Amino acid sequence: MDRSRSISSYYRTIAVWIERLLALVILGGVLVFGVRSAHSLATMDWQLTETFYEFIYRVLLLVIGLELVRTLVTHDLRAILELLALVVARKMLKPDLAVLDILFSVLAFVALLAANHFWLSTSSPPESKERGNFA
Repeated sequence: MDRSRSISSYYRTIAVWIERLLALVILGGVLVFGVRSAHSLATMDWQLTETFYEFIYRVLLLVIGLELVRTLVTHDLRAILELLALVVARKMLKPDLAVLDILFSVLAFVALLAANHFWLSTSSPPESKERGNFA
């Protein structure tokens, strides 16, 4: 019995370190993408609406990458729901969405809000405890 626990613990430790390594690789990719995006956006014509869409699209992609790193490191359900919400938001910002895509995106947001309400409503978010009440 003790031997199977040590083997299980060994594999769990290996999995955690592989996840951390993947998180570092993704973080490096996010940083490289951010620097190259800044350079690319600086050369674009900011009088065009497409430039603004490209800017928002790239910023959301950076945030999604950071949330993915956070999810790999923390394994928190709230982080997973926030990651999914950002992915749906990024999908909805495309100007050429079909009606069915909009419907599915709204249903996905409703499902995420329901999951947040039913699974995470008993605990307050960790950020609100640290920041205090500014209202």
